[in-house]
Amino acid sequence: MSKKNKAIFQETEQPEILWKDRKRWLGMPLTFTKYSVDENRLYVKIGLLRSEENELLLYRVLDIKVSKTLGQKIFGVGTVTLYTADQSNHTIALKNIKYPDKVKRFISDLVESERKELGLTGSELFGTGTRFQEHNEDCEHPVPPHGPKPPVPPTK
Repeated sequence: MSKKNKAIFQETEQPEILWKDRKRWLGMPLTFTKYSVDENRLYVKIGLLRSEENELLLYRVLDIKVSKTLGQKIFGVGTVTLYTADQSNHTIALKNIKYPDKVKRFISDLVESERKELGLTGSELFGTGTRFQEHNEDCEHPVPPHGPKPPVPPTK
C-alpha cells in the first residue's frame, strides 16, 4: 500500500462505539461472535479462523423483538432479533447477550433518532409510499391498495 493510501486510512475517523457485547455461552463471553453499535450502524463480527463481518445501517431496522428461553433467563441473557429492510440480511439476531431488554430499548431509540435525522418515515422503508393513504373524494373510507374489488360473476 502506498504512503498516500496509508495516510487516507489513518485520517479516517473511527466512530465511537456506544454499545458492545459478545454472544455468551452459559452466561460467559466465550464465543467468537462480537456485536457493536455506533451512532448509525450495527456491526456483527463472527469467527476466529474464518471470519465474517456484517454491517447494518440502523435506519433500516423495521422491528425489534426480545426473546428469552428458560435457560437464557437462568443465565441472565436473551436474544434481540432485528427485522430489517436490508437486502442481504432480513433478520439479524443478537444471540445470548446481557441485558436484552435494555439493548432493545437502546437500539430502538437510536433507530428513531437516525430516522429523524435523515428525515425518513416508515412508508419510505417499506416501499409503499402513500398508496395506502389514497382517499376517494366521495367516500370516507380509504381505497384498498389494489383498487376496487372486481364484481363477482353470478352463479347459475
